Amino acid sequence: MSSDIILETRGLVKEFKGFVAVNEVNLQVKRGTIHALIGPNGAGKTTCFNLLTKFLEPTRGQILFDGQDITRERPAQIARRGVVRSFQISSTFPHMSVLENVRVALQQKLGTAFSFWKSEHSLDKLNPRCMELLDHVGLAEFASLQAMELPYGRKRALEIATTLAMEPKLMLLDEPTQGMGHEDVDMVTQLIKKVAANRTVLMVEHNMGVVGSIADSITVLQFGQVIAEGAYEEVSRNAQVLEAYMGSADEALQGAH
Repeated sequence: MSSDIILETRGLVKEFKGFVAVNEVNLQVKRGTIHALIGPNGAGKTTCFNLLTKFLEPTRGQILFDGQDITRERPAQIARRGVVRSFQISSTFPHMSVLENVRVALQQKLGTAFSFWKSEHSLDKLNPRCMELLDHVGLAEFASLQAMELPYGRKRALEIATTLAMEPKLMLLDEPTQGMGHEDVDMVTQLIKKVAANRTVLMVEHNMGVVGSIADSITVLQFGQVIAEGAYEEVSRNAQVLEAYMGSADEALQGAH
């Protein structure tokens, strides 16, 4: 495994009672890049993510991270290695403040996650780092708000902040712009670009405009198999990819230029 490849899958297969959801997927994610996993509904993208984070066990194949075989490791071991999926630790606590949400993630990283009986003041030492992270994602001014009061796009920014608190080597973002209006999509797209500056991001994303503007590399799945991979310009002209999207992608892909 080349040192510039942070994540690799070899012949990854997941079967559910005879149905092959992921079929011989060979994926290579380069260190320090944004890699997008795309494909029509039912292509196997989320199943692939669940295999990488060990929410599902592969039927066959190998997963390597930083040159180490992690195929049989548990989700907590994977997270400790630095593979962090946004929802793993960031389904936000709606009645806690924005700052407190980030502080919970920091406690998890420091191994004090379950010391909730400690005096709140004993956690104040984490506040400067919380504020740094919130500032990084443009949420410093919202630190004292309850998470439930944040607009939708800002909630996703908070999820990214809590993910960053875990100091990930590889961030897995599952549909980061799903359900957003244009303005929020732009904000979150720029945020992903910013946080990816010194780390690796693997994202599942439906919005081709987002993929086209920030992904360094793209893998396209259909029926659980890789049908194309490469740079956006190359993938967006691939006849098999356009056919997989039954014309709708044709418009989406062209519209993203």
